[in-house]
Amino acid sequence: MSTVHTPEETIKHDKTHVLINITAKCGRNIQGKKGDNLVSFLHAAIEEMNLGESEKKHANPMKHTIDYDFTCTYNSLNDAQSFSDILQKSIIFTVVEVVHEGRKGELKTSVLGQAVVDLFPLLQGQCSFSSTVPVNPMVSPGIKESRQGISRKQPTLEVFVSVLEPLLTEPELSTCIIMKVTVETAFSVPDTWTLPAGSAHSPFAYFAALEVPLTAEHDQALMFSEGHLKPGGLREGKGRRKRRPLLSLLAPGNHFLPGSFCQPEPIDHEDGELTSLEDLPFRHEAEITKNRVRWDTEIRCFLDANAASRLKEKITDSRLWPVELMRTSIPLSRLGDENPEIPFHGLIFVDTGRLLYPGVSRIRGAYTVHPFYESELLNKTKRKASVLKEQAKIATVLAKSRASIAMGPPKKGAKNYDPSSKGVKDQSKKQSVAPPKTTTCDEASESTSETETKVNVEGNMYLEAKTYVIIEMSLSRPLVPKTSPEELARRVKVLIPPKPKRPAGPSRAEKAVLDFHTQVGNAVDAVSEQFAEIFGAKNELQESVSKEQILAEVMGGLNVSGRYFTFKEQIKRAVVKIVRDKMQRSKPLTDPQEVKEFVSKLYVYLVDEMHVALNKIYSSDVAEDCTDEMKLESSQLRHFAKEAQLTSNYQQAAQYYQELVVRHPDEPLYKFEWGSLYMLTGDYMKAKECYHDAVSIQQTHQPSLMMCGVVAVMFERYNEAQTFLERATSLEPPSVEAWTLMGLLHLSLNEAFLPERAFLEAKKVFGAEEANGAYADDKTKPSDDSTEEAKAQHDEQETDNPAPPQIAEQEPEFPDHDMDDSREPSIHSDKSWTTSTKLTSSIFTQTLKFLLQNNALQMAEHALSQELLGSKGGCSVAYYYSLAQFQLLKGDYSSAIDSVKEALFYKSQYPDAWALKGHCHYLQGAFTEARECYEWSMVFPEPPSDTHIVFLRLGAIYILEEKFMQAKEVFLQACEQSPSCLTWLGLGKACYRLGELCVAEEALAVATLLNSANAEVWAYLSLISLKSGQLEEGDKYYKNAISFDFQDSSLNEEISEAKRQTRMSKLASCFNASAQAEDETL
Repeated sequence: MSTVHTPEETIKHDKTHVLINITAKCGRNIQGKKGDNLVSFLHAAIEEMNLGESEKKHANPMKHTIDYDFTCTYNSLNDAQSFSDILQKSIIFTVVEVVHEGRKGELKTSVLGQAVVDLFPLLQGQCSFSSTVPVNPMVSPGIKESRQGISRKQPTLEVFVSVLEPLLTEPELSTCIIMKVTVETAFSVPDTWTLPAGSAHSPFAYFAALEVPLTAEHDQALMFSEGHLKPGGLREGKGRRKRRPLLSLLAPGNHFLPGSFCQPEPIDHEDGELTSLEDLPFRHEAEITKNRVRWDTEIRCFLDANAASRLKEKITDSRLWPVELMRTSIPLSRLGDENPEIPFHGLIFVDTGRLLYPGVSRIRGAYTVHPFYESELLNKTKRKASVLKEQAKIATVLAKSRASIAMGPPKKGAKNYDPSSKGVKDQSKKQSVAPPKTTTCDEASESTSETETKVNVEGNMYLEAKTYVIIEMSLSRPLVPKTSPEELARRVKVLIPPKPKRPAGPSRAEKAVLDFHTQVGNAVDAVSEQFAEIFGAKNELQESVSKEQILAEVMGGLNVSGRYFTFKEQIKRAVVKIVRDKMQRSKPLTDPQEVKEFVSKLYVYLVDEMHVALNKIYSSDVAEDCTDEMKLESSQLRHFAKEAQLTSNYQQAAQYYQELVVRHPDEPLYKFEWGSLYMLTGDYMKAKECYHDAVSIQQTHQPSLMMCGVVAVMFERYNEAQTFLERATSLEPPSVEAWTLMGLLHLSLNEAFLPERAFLEAKKVFGAEEANGAYADDKTKPSDDSTEEAKAQHDEQETDNPAPPQIAEQEPEFPDHDMDDSREPSIHSDKSWTTSTKLTSSIFTQTLKFLLQNNALQMAEHALSQELLGSKGGCSVAYYYSLAQFQLLKGDYSSAIDSVKEALFYKSQYPDAWALKGHCHYLQGAFTEARECYEWSMVFPEPPSDTHIVFLRLGAIYILEEKFMQAKEVFLQACEQSPSCLTWLGLGKACYRLGELCVAEEALAVATLLNSANAEVWAYLSLISLKSGQLEEGDKYYKNAISFDFQDSSLNEEISEAKRQTRMSKLASCFNASAQAEDETL
């Protein structure tokens, strides 16, 4: 093995230097002009500096290998600039064939090829690495081309690179950044940029330049100097390979970076400008038909920890990063060293703000080119100096230095490269990374005013041509790290510990009920035994013995024997368990009214469960597992809870939710909806408890996490809110509401870039959902034949029924409209009659829907303001509708009516808006106006989203207006679509008023099954019984009504009158009977 010894090997290196050992081990498949008798050597260099030459080696014809075993060293400074050089400059091995060796040592050589080794892995923490690189043929002016030595198989060179210690320590690796900047293509260049006739190359040079931080005090300039003008006609190919800088030193096959490709992406996914739908035709035309300048060059640069911090500060200070553009026909060094004139000087503003989004380390997009003006550079980017001008000055100084050196005596160059003995050239290059000369603001303004007197005519051509450049910037790590889902889950777990899993088997509530059934069975056994002891086993009773006597004897026997005391205590304990575990009552009640209501509810429940237990004992037809035969289903309970919430019966709604939670202790949905009820009533502490309980049940329940964040904002616990909302955004599927709420939180805290990032993510998810919805609509879209058939049927219906169907007897008239006829829906004038009523929404209106459904008014107000600020061309229908909902929940019914009028002005055939307007009038007590709105909401082919409350209130209004037949029809529809106690009660009331007592009684009987604690149901059953002459049954029903806090004074008077009439009719019948008997006697 031969080694080139260098003076640096004898020097004791300190930490300011790094020795990089490069060993070329073996060449494969390399052939020269002499065939198997190939003699060759390697020449190593970095840029234009020699690192050494190997000894002449003979090829092994059998193995087709050449063992070079050549080692050279690269002595690099241990600083940021040297690390950037390592990233940008490669080790170049040139394979040279010895064709003939003369007697005097003169060599006749031929270059066979070139291999390039990147040192990039050394800056990734590796101490050594091996690489097999291709040897590509040289095709370059001034070097004799030799293709004969390249065999059919790809010749390769095996290289081993090592350092004694890592260039970067672990802490440095975690804080420094390797930045990659790629300038791809400039499209739609000025029309004057054309190729000469008959030539494929332009006589001009095309430059792009920018500066990025290097250290805490210095910047580094990135120069893209090898742009090529290309004619239009074809779109740029996909997956183009990225080029290295300094192409003039490399063989054509080594121009490309291994594994780096230009990856085009959909325009709407880009981060730059020209991404709207209106820009698509222009970009399509520019990227196919027009001339373009292609660089496709990637430059890598090193940023130490201080430079990374300074990059973040610069972006925070001004998110627009300047990139300069020019076209020139003369070298950069001849543009001048005082105030060089840059031809076709353009300026690009790259929006780097997204690099401050958490987890974002890459941006790519199209950026328009503007004419360069120093005033615009200062105003938009807070930079004072032009990068191109500074580089032109440096190039001029460098050219003068070279000229002065060329005039002096020649110096022999060393084989190895040592930065400690750099020439003038390297000293000049060092100046390029130093910051430009500082100027005061006054000096900058004076110089700006002087230069601004000149109009950048050539630069204005960029605006006329609408030139734009595709630029990509990527970082080895994000400037702002993104919290991992695992870490977010851990944080949520700390704030809300998960509930332990319940043991297998019945829950405590179920056990309490089963225990009560058991004790009822024990009591039955005790009574049966006592009865058998007294009256015998055959139960032979004398006819003269009455029920009262039997009961007295059995009770006496139970007391004497002690059986009564035993099962009473056992049942007492079972009842306590039901109160504690089933009804979840652990605190004593102090209010007498609450005590009365709870005892009444407990009594009804215990009687029902007693009947279940007795049926299990005495009914052989009842299966053992049918304990819930008479119980309501969970879906019914949930429907009743929502109904009670809409009708302001919050206590009953809470009871339904409590029953759901007891039945399904592992289901977070019911706790979540219970929390929304407390949000409506303003009990935010209980709402917080419910949401936290839901998350403790299921740590990934997205709606509960979002509402935990909303409630945390209300209590000004912003760190907790951020944790909950971030966790919600990390879950699948992605949520528009979660990202929007996150943005609203960041916005309220006045945080930079984070609101924008959250809203951008929300828009991406929103767009994907809309696209999926459109695709689903297309799949379900009827065929042309079915559409024509439906249209024909519709025309036939219009002929038969020229006016819209009306629920009311007379056509509704609009009160207090100032909207004229435009606000009245017409099936003939508005084409949207047959179209869907779906609104054009945004991320804010979709989030408003979630917030208003859960009564989070504080955050809803923020969302409304953002929707208002973001609305272009006026407010949307969705905004006015959401605003009306918000005002309704706030109790501002007049403002809500005004807002919904605005929504109906733009979309008159919007059933939800008509229903909402009806709710506002109904809550104000304006029942006539409410009825008209409800009727219009039910006219359209597509009904309101919540018809249940519309049916209830419309039917109630009809009963108030004594339109009992219309009320009956409405409540019948309600009973068919969404039956509940109130719908059957309404049907019973309407039928009672129509005199249909049997139908009314049946409807009310169904109502008692759905809710046996409704006082009004028992009151109407009492009326029906009294009307039927059943005074005792009527009194019984009336007592039930009183026990459930019956307070309707008018209905109470009606019942009293019915009782009086029933008694009078019975007295009259008695008098008539006695009179008839007297007549018969006489």
